[in-house]
Amino acid sequence: MTDIAAGKPRRERRDAAAHRQHILNVARELFARQGVDATSMHEIALAAGVGQGTLYRRFAHKGELAQALLADNTGRFEAAMHSYMDEASARPALERLATVLMRLAHFNEANGPLLGAIEDAAAGSRRTAPCHGPHYAWLRGVVVGLLEEAIAQGEARPVDVAVTADLVLAPLAIDLYLYQRRDQGFSFERVTQAVQQLVLDGLRARV
Repeated sequence: MTDIAAGKPRRERRDAAAHRQHILNVARELFARQGVDATSMHEIALAAGVGQGTLYRRFAHKGELAQALLADNTGRFEAAMHSYMDEASARPALERLATVLMRLAHFNEANGPLLGAIEDAAAGSRRTAPCHGPHYAWLRGVVVGLLEEAIAQGEARPVDVAVTADLVLAPLAIDLYLYQRRDQGFSFERVTQAVQQLVLDGLRARV
């Protein structure tokens, strides 16, 4: 009881947080130096000076570690999107949807390797895990709201909003995005223009 009153559990929690941050800092440095794909969990454990068992207790796989490293970037992206949606609330819903897709493409461009690691870890029973994460849920909610508004205002033709929201985001799924940008060599402008033409032209109400 005395130890609790003296704050021992709190010190242990602070130590655990510092230890976790140390692992993340090491992983970030290794990823920057040699690439996410080329860095193994074993290398991260060695460089951080921890056992592999300890590392895997904190991060079950490289995707979880990448998710933790992305947290700050994701938070900034969502905050910027909230500000934009507030400022642009009077603009047509499909115009705002076009901006959402463009900003998502920029987010993919800046964070491709980490997003790819998260996707790589989504195999077997974890295959749909990225779609259950808070970031995708938030982004999907934004798209659902814009689709509902566009339909109500007569900008978009009636569609099944719940299904279409996922289809709107699908062309910018990170695996496809990286394939087009890296393997196919398509420019950022070419990819984003095609996505916007496909999505917006497909949704727009016929006059």
